[in-house]
Amino acid sequence: MPPPRTPALKQTAGAPKTKEEVLTQRRLDSRAEDSRLIKAALAGDQASFRSLMKKYHDQVHSLLYRMVHDKDEVEDLTQEAFIKAFQSLRHFNEEFAFSTWLYKIATNNCIDYIRKKKLATFSIDKPIESKDGEYSFEIPDTTYQPDTELIAGQRSRVLEEAIQSLPEKYRIVILMRHTEDKDYQEIADELKLPLGTVKAHIFRARELLYKKLKRKIHQY
Repeated sequence: MPPPRTPALKQTAGAPKTKEEVLTQRRLDSRAEDSRLIKAALAGDQASFRSLMKKYHDQVHSLLYRMVHDKDEVEDLTQEAFIKAFQSLRHFNEEFAFSTWLYKIATNNCIDYIRKKKLATFSIDKPIESKDGEYSFEIPDTTYQPDTELIAGQRSRVLEEAIQSLPEKYRIVILMRHTEDKDYQEIADELKLPLGTVKAHIFRARELLYKKLKRKIHQY
């Protein structure tokens, strides 16, 4: 006589989540993590700034590379986007996703760069696809305001003072890169330094500038 069958165990954890539910939960978890990092960063925790940059660096880089097909320039623009975002972090509205806010800053900064360089690279009316879906950017408002030139002059002075306070090896490369508009290889050749050293110096110079400017820049 065969042994009696053991009844099948009933699922008690509920029905499996759908793909949409899983993605929604991931987005909520990500936004909660961003909120925690932003609060800590605003309280002065440098590690939280670095965590946000690490989390979104590749996404911003990929987004900008679709607009400017030059790896060195895209890396510069990516770093500039994070610096500008961190300078304005206290104005971030948590009703919106941090990634959307960051992408808007990155693309608007890139548009300014393209206009200055007069590059014919992409249509500004065409949405750009990103990890979070299609993203449409806004053209910065350039409408004249009475205090615009004064504020720009004050910011320029603060930036110049910060650059001049950098150690010489960092000050030289940042001026060659952003004032003389030289590319990495030109700087390396002129200074007789390895290309990797030049890139490292420029990256470190930007870090130092951010630390010097993050409090002062909010005044303007």
